[in-house]
Amino acid sequence: MERRALANRWQSEQWAPLGVVPDPGGEGPRVLVEDSTRKGILYPGFVIELHRDQAEGYYLNLSTATPFVFVMWRMEESAAVPKVVTVSYHEAGRMMDGGEQVDGVALPGDLEAWVSAFVTEHYKPEPKQRSRPPSFQGARRG
Repeated sequence: MERRALANRWQSEQWAPLGVVPDPGGEGPRVLVEDSTRKGILYPGFVIELHRDQAEGYYLNLSTATPFVFVMWRMEESAAVPKVVTVSYHEAGRMMDGGEQVDGVALPGDLEAWVSAFVTEHYKPEPKQRSRPPSFQGARRG
């Protein structure tokens, strides 16, 4: 997570996720950089698990121009703390609908390949149901 100082009379700083990296291990959050204009904190310990019932959400994320890792975070004691990390478009949408702060960061290539392989194996699009417009219902060809 990164805090940037703002030159704004209503808001002095802005927090946002900066990226995701493989977990380096270790305990608790670590301050990576801190000066008068920014602060970067690494929060280890998050796991991304893929579930078959979320395959469509992964597919929708991968089918965008820039796939994301979605980070749900909350402010705690003047710092932004990530709570959930997901690659599901649906799961991120549900969290946002629930009023949570969710931001996306670019999906790293190795993670994208892993999610793509899962989607290829487990996502089967629902067949589209063709419906007739009301003006054609009951009409016969002949």
